[in-house]
Amino acid sequence: MATAKSKKDSMPNAHLHELFVDELKDVLGAERQLLKGLKKLADAAHGEKLKQAFKSHYEQTEGHIERLKSVFSSIDLTARGKKCKAMEGLLNEAEEILEEFQDSPEVLDAALIAAVQKVEHYEIATYGCLVTYAKLMEHSEAEELLAATLAEEKDTDVLLTEIAMSESNLGQSK
Repeated sequence: MATAKSKKDSMPNAHLHELFVDELKDVLGAERQLLKGLKKLADAAHGEKLKQAFKSHYEQTEGHIERLKSVFSSIDLTARGKKCKAMEGLLNEAEEILEEFQDSPEVLDAALIAAVQKVEHYEIATYGCLVTYAKLMEHSEAEELLAATLAEEKDTDVLLTEIAMSESNLGQSK
């Protein structure tokens, strides 16, 4: 049986392994932090489509966490997250938006979409890098799992744009 070190050293592009694992820990922490934030944002949203989009993304985020646990397992590691400073900052900004625009529902929904799209773009960038690293290290199971999450993050971003363009940015929240 190969030791973990020799197994790691024999994989293609092994120099990326520590970065890959660190990014996995970071995004696991980010997804867990996002769960707390999405609940609050869903409660604050006024438009029904937006509320539903946030609630759906909450459920999807729970799935992302489970999928990340499978990614860790696929590379023989225990799933451990770490505090994601980027997500913390993005969620703090969303909190500020809530406070600043709470008395203007027509503006609040547009501002919430902008805040969550910033989160989505961060996640898209992160998952995009992770898919690339997994591919380069030939972690095919991890690559497949991460690519599925990346696709869902992109879909959420598109949905939020559609809601913004059809309702929230027009001040016609229903």
